[in-house]
Amino acid sequence: MKWLSVLLVLFFIFFPGTLEGQGLDWDINSIFDEPFPEDPPDEPDNNFTLPTGDLVRRQGFTFDGSYEFYLGLAPGWMTAPWYSPDNEDGDRGFSWFPSAKMRVKFDLDAQISEVFRAKSSVYISIPGLDFSLGEFFFDYSLYDRVFFRGGKYYHSWGFSPNYAFTNLLARVPDVKYNRDAFLLKADVPLGVGGIQFLTLTRVDLMQNVVPVRNDVGYGSKLNLAFRRADIDIGTFYQDHMAWRNFLSIRTTFGNTELYNEYMLAVDRFRPVEVSGAANLGFIHEFFGNRFFTNGELFFNSERDALLFQTESNISEAQVSPFIDGLNIAANLLYRFRGRGSPRIFLQALYAPVQESAQLVPGFRLSPWNHIELYLAVPMALGSRDGYYYHNTIDPHTPHRPFSIVFLFTLTGSVTIGQYR
Repeated sequence: MKWLSVLLVLFFIFFPGTLEGQGLDWDINSIFDEPFPEDPPDEPDNNFTLPTGDLVRRQGFTFDGSYEFYLGLAPGWMTAPWYSPDNEDGDRGFSWFPSAKMRVKFDLDAQISEVFRAKSSVYISIPGLDFSLGEFFFDYSLYDRVFFRGGKYYHSWGFSPNYAFTNLLARVPDVKYNRDAFLLKADVPLGVGGIQFLTLTRVDLMQNVVPVRNDVGYGSKLNLAFRRADIDIGTFYQDHMAWRNFLSIRTTFGNTELYNEYMLAVDRFRPVEVSGAANLGFIHEFFGNRFFTNGELFFNSERDALLFQTESNISEAQVSPFIDGLNIAANLLYRFRGRGSPRIFLQALYAPVQESAQLVPGFRLSPWNHIELYLAVPMALGSRDGYYYHNTIDPHTPHRPFSIVFLFTLTGSVTIGQYR
């Protein structure tokens, strides 16, 4: 099949490359998949969690106010253009979703003492006049040896930018746990690595729901940082889920970073039923970091596994399954020079067993300060019975296999602080 050949060429032609210690700068995920901008992947907090001294941790507060305006249009079809309509009148099920959203966010980051910090975020958005809670957590340092963080915040494990199967913290027993987690974790530095212990729950604490034992998960992770490799080993368990363990290895060869991960799931009541998953991937940037490439092979043998995906700027939070068998991913991003910082990107996901694929080409432009324009074309290729044909990343409905997304954003923020 022609589309299959194209996907394989896109993946293997760039296989010699990988990463330079920078995270994915991937525009399509900022539209559909990634957390809100205030929820980056968990990193050490240089204002608190590392023992950097009193000059960095002075008493005081920072107040941040930000504004976001989104205007979008997403025409699409329930039958892809390259397939014949299911009905006799030739109707392809066209629909279009004009949308607009305004949101104001207020952040208060207070360094109460040398060892105690608290941060909270509140959102006001329309339509609907919705008031919601963003980050809401505290940090506490015990003798500069143990660092605690508790509350509502984004935290993840694993390296894969495409298949978050080693992010055990995002696994859920069923779809009713479709909400952000409340966590309590403790980090103990060991050299340049460290060990982490945590517990979390996804019950609706905002509605005064009291978690019971089945609603609470427990885990730990060990990080070993060497000159040639960064290694994470972790485990996580919650009732009504398998006991899962993972190993992630990331290493750099010249200008190329490779990552290799493994996950083992053991049924608590039937220990002989063992399943798992593994991947091998790379990230690399060419031409002075202007051309970004990523490729990944992922094999999954764990059935009925569910992953929580947090809310993004224009899509709701959701719980989705992993695809069985072999999976292939490729991401390409090119940053042009010149006014507007134009970028073109392409994401391709392919499930060979199901003969199903997802292709998302797109474009981003920043013509003026605070303004960005996006164009993306999410489409499903391959079998009409395949996973991606019925589970697209369309921001408005998961069942349109072909759509065109236009997005206009206007964002800005202001920060004030007072310290002593």
